[in-house]
Amino acid sequence: MKAGFLFNHDALHQINHSAPIIVELLRYSDVAVTVLTSTPEQETAVRALLGDASAKVNFIRLVIGRTARALNATLNWVVPFRRIAMLRENLAAFAALDLLVVPETTSLLLRDHFGLRDLKMVLIPHGAGDRSIGFRSVMRGFDLVLLSGPKVRDRMLAANLITPATHEIIGYPKFDAINAYAPLPRLFERDRPTVLYNPHFDPRLSSWYTMGNQIVEWFAQQDRYNLIVSPHVMLFQRRLHASVEHRRMRWRRTLPQHLLQHSNVLVDYGSSRSIDMTYTRSADLYLGDVSSQIYEWIVRPRPAVFLNPLHADWTDNPDFAHWRLGAVVDQMAHLPAALDHASAHPDQYRAAQEQALRDTFDVSDRSASSRAAEAIVRRFR
Repeated sequence: MKAGFLFNHDALHQINHSAPIIVELLRYSDVAVTVLTSTPEQETAVRALLGDASAKVNFIRLVIGRTARALNATLNWVVPFRRIAMLRENLAAFAALDLLVVPETTSLLLRDHFGLRDLKMVLIPHGAGDRSIGFRSVMRGFDLVLLSGPKVRDRMLAANLITPATHEIIGYPKFDAINAYAPLPRLFERDRPTVLYNPHFDPRLSSWYTMGNQIVEWFAQQDRYNLIVSPHVMLFQRRLHASVEHRRMRWRRTLPQHLLQHSNVLVDYGSSRSIDMTYTRSADLYLGDVSSQIYEWIVRPRPAVFLNPLHADWTDNPDFAHWRLGAVVDQMAHLPAALDHASAHPDQYRAAQEQALRDTFDVSDRSASSRAAEAIVRRFR
């Protein structure tokens, strides 16, 4: 069985969600694994994760032609042009496979539009969040969807996005890639309670566009908290963000230089620490909006505050289910009191977070990666 793993994104944040499965799949003697990457950085990251097992893997670097590169410079801010071109211009590499494992949905174009009708498609969502984009009708196109737990499963079943025959619960492979006991770096000179600010890039839902600079400015001027600013890695990849789903476009604001020079403020626009759980393990209080990273945060329940600058009607909306895990703030003026209250009452939302953790991540005595590999082999061998 020829199994491919595709990494075809502008950043590296999707790799930890599916690459750990490769090691487990290599344990099956009748399975050959090919890793397809679209940047040298992706290949380096996958090889580092696999270690010695990378010697058993066939690596293919995908490339696009000069015309596609030129068009990408014009169109990539509106549509993921480069990603689509990588698919269209490397069909021979994909045609040699029996199945393809992906952490995103764009790759379905291979079968639905580019003619590879026999290629089996396996999805492992890169995150376990609540945003509506994770529950779109495109999910129906996959032969197998591997899910983290009952929360996502139940919502997908209710929306007829999956069937009992097209999904399995396997846990969260990213956790297999993270050493939860690795020593943490010292991030600040002074030991203060540390807040992790994790804004999303979504142009309709993110707090960054309206509150980001104000939030960082406030933290820079006070001496009670340290602040880690670690947005979704895509926020600072582009100046203009467009959402086809929400039909909204916004310019991404840049932090003034003086805010980067305070000893109690650390800004990380997208290093490896922003995707390997260094910050979620290091901080004491989470501050965010709609990122699925909140579910990685509650692996160790701690206070959280959510920002709602656009006054979304969220209470009974499943797209905002995670906002039940902490206080919700609509205005910048209310943030200091919310932070102080959360610090003074760290267990207020503990029970809700512990329940959400059980609902989101199915845990067994086997690793998620091992369960995923078994599910793939059982389904497609």
